[in-house]
Amino acid sequence: MSAISRIANLFRRTRIRREIDRELASHIDLRIEDNLASGMSPRQARRDALVRFGNPMVMKDRTTASDTALLLESIFSDVRYACRQLFKNPGFAATAILVLSLGIGASVAIFAFVDAALIKPLPYKEPARLTAVYETVPSCLLCNVSYQNFLDWRKMTRTFESLEVWGYARYALHSPEGVQSIDGTRVSDGFFRILGVAPMMGRDFHAGEDAPGAPRTAIISYGAWQKLFGSDPHILGKVVRLDDLSYAVIGVLPQDFHFSPRGDSDFWTALNDPDGCQKRRGCHSLFGIGRIRSGVSIAGAAEEMKAIAAQLEKQHPDSNNGFGAVVLPLSDAVVGKIRPILIVLLCGAGLLLLIACVNVVSLLLLRSEGRRQEIAVRGALGASLPRLMRQFITEGVVLVTAGAALGMALAYVAMRALLSLVPTNRMSANPYLEGLGFNPHVAAFAACIAVLAILLLSAAPALRLRARDMRGDLAEGSRGSAGQTWKRLGSKLVMVELATAVVLLVGAGLLGKSLYLLLRVNTGFTPDHLASVVVSIPKSYTTDAQAMELERVIQNRVGALPGVRSTAITNSTPVRDWDGGTYIWVSGRPLPKERTDVPERDVSASYLPTIGARLLHGRYFTDTENDPAKPRVVVINETMARQFFPSEDAIGKQLTYVGSKEKVEVIGVVEDIKEGQLDTPNRAAMYVPFNQDSWGSFNLVIRTSQEPGALLPTLTSAVHEIDKEIPVSHAAILTDDIRDSNSAYLHRTSAWLVGGFAALALVLAVIGLYGVIAYSVAQRTREIGVRMALGAQRSSVYNLIFKEAGWLVAIGIVSGLLCSVAAATLMRSLLFGTQAWDALTLAAVAAVLTISALLASYIPARRAASVNPVEALRAE
Repeated sequence: MSAISRIANLFRRTRIRREIDRELASHIDLRIEDNLASGMSPRQARRDALVRFGNPMVMKDRTTASDTALLLESIFSDVRYACRQLFKNPGFAATAILVLSLGIGASVAIFAFVDAALIKPLPYKEPARLTAVYETVPSCLLCNVSYQNFLDWRKMTRTFESLEVWGYARYALHSPEGVQSIDGTRVSDGFFRILGVAPMMGRDFHAGEDAPGAPRTAIISYGAWQKLFGSDPHILGKVVRLDDLSYAVIGVLPQDFHFSPRGDSDFWTALNDPDGCQKRRGCHSLFGIGRIRSGVSIAGAAEEMKAIAAQLEKQHPDSNNGFGAVVLPLSDAVVGKIRPILIVLLCGAGLLLLIACVNVVSLLLLRSEGRRQEIAVRGALGASLPRLMRQFITEGVVLVTAGAALGMALAYVAMRALLSLVPTNRMSANPYLEGLGFNPHVAAFAACIAVLAILLLSAAPALRLRARDMRGDLAEGSRGSAGQTWKRLGSKLVMVELATAVVLLVGAGLLGKSLYLLLRVNTGFTPDHLASVVVSIPKSYTTDAQAMELERVIQNRVGALPGVRSTAITNSTPVRDWDGGTYIWVSGRPLPKERTDVPERDVSASYLPTIGARLLHGRYFTDTENDPAKPRVVVINETMARQFFPSEDAIGKQLTYVGSKEKVEVIGVVEDIKEGQLDTPNRAAMYVPFNQDSWGSFNLVIRTSQEPGALLPTLTSAVHEIDKEIPVSHAAILTDDIRDSNSAYLHRTSAWLVGGFAALALVLAVIGLYGVIAYSVAQRTREIGVRMALGAQRSSVYNLIFKEAGWLVAIGIVSGLLCSVAAATLMRSLLFGTQAWDALTLAAVAAVLTISALLASYIPARRAASVNPVEALRAE
């Protein structure tokens, strides 16, 4: 049949059906005529013709399948029949669709995050060739880059097409409205070219524009152009004052440009004015970014950088002793610790989808048991096995289509809800989450899991149909035997559900316990009633003496405010990402073979008492030691005392800054203060008087006698009363800093999300167990009636049902516990203070699931124990 004829048949289906009926009747009539001619009686002739021809319905199905129009009409008929069946059983339909939508919605929502963070390429030119470059020492695996080392890298590399650096900056922007502190970034001249990003207005930095002494220029972000300059179309060439220095605006970045490792930045300036740190090879304050040459692997680039670092170590043994280099894909630097969390969440969503599908399969198998006679009658009337299987497949398609439609709506709601959980200040570090929603990747994933769900939901009833004895089903009454095949398969499915629920519950329990322990880690100070602001010293304070005097005036002025108990100054507040540290060693001893870098915190004399640090030995600083002319002293923490002076008193010992040969005397030892993230081990740290060095900005810390948030506006006003040109920014409450720190945020998010999956899994598993036990009770009504008629007590009936449920629960829980230990081992990087085999968590999950399962079994058991033997036997 030609394609045109098949298309034409779509519009004359009724006529074709009549032609098929006439054709089939003519074949039978011809056979009857042949039989009559051979001497058969009319009755024998007709019977023989019908027997030889076979079942007319089967023949009609075969003919229909060969014609496109009739096949489509047959499929539409199956769809209509499936919808009628679902409308006739609204409870079953609603439950199945809701369960499917939960599984599909959760999976699609989490995959959207995975796609945005891990699959979708970075929005830069040839992102696969972009790398992040770090220096490394034993105490800092991914450490900042020395500017002087970077210059040598760029001269010596052969595997990199280009190498650039960037570093954090904070500027005081002077405008008619006053002075405000803004976030900025200092970059080498090829930074934007290496990313393949061009300004939407103006130009990029020229080659050599980052050389010392070059004219100062700046490129501004799109947000800064709108917010700070009112989208001024004449912004190019305008001169702005940053830190009392003039910069010419040469470009405006595209609206969609983001650089995740940096986060929000209003001004991007050329690194043409190296500060004191960047002039010293031993000072590390920048971050490297490189583009490897085409055909070069990241591993090859890493090997070359390692060799270059070894060569520089030989050339500069004082500053570069122990320093290596690390090269990572830029995508790894962007995603960071998010990758394992997203993978765990995707696995959790997949397990939830598995439970949902298993539950719906159980419901379908249960429903197919109730349709045994219907199927047997249809088979006896001529419906072929493929025809019956197609009907089950069609019903699966209808269910999954409805569940997927609702699931996509739930996924959209879930994505919006999850995005709302991300604090605004963190979105700048996760720009790939902006515009999160449905895209071709997410749509393809949703289609794939829908197809898999259709296959699973269709295969189970269809395979059950193949193994069914149609004749036995037709002869069997509606309350016949227990349906052993269904019982065996349904029981196995429930055990899978229970085991999966255990895995998710254990994962949630371990993550929850990790979060609990993390938020109660000993920080070494008292964060209650502590607040801080960042104060930037204007360039008009040209000498160190002027800057130090300003620091003292600010501290005294703020300390006199009502509600302020004490004030202090530091270059960094606790619970922050720590730096690589300063290379030091004990004076008078041989230089250690392994590099010993210690983070240095510059603090005022009142800092340690103000934050509540506990003094173990020696004393705190005094105000007289803030004088730069005085001998240099240091307070060290307990870990540093054990590391450098394991069997002696550290007080009075001297430490030497390697490279400068400058010595400092240890005057005190304090309990470890959590200088890094909450989930990192304590490391050696030292505290030196703030005013023995001058900084361009500092953190002003206050301890209050009332709610610290209420004092922050007053604190800012007090600083501006001293000098209105002083920028004050980044107001923070330290308890909030701890609660919202990177480690706490990541642990809290993963615990809540996996906990949500676990709660849904528990509900679905309990529903599945209830369904199996309820079905078993319904099928064994006659058996239970006979038992009770013969004298069985209600307690024995309870025992019978609970024993059946107990075996399912025991096998499911034991299997789940074994699998959960293995799964928890894989996510051990997300755990803090607890092991994958934490006995308390495993026991708690087993207890919760056992109690829930017994409650789910109680209702069917009570129904079984309430069976009236007379009514049960009469019904049979």
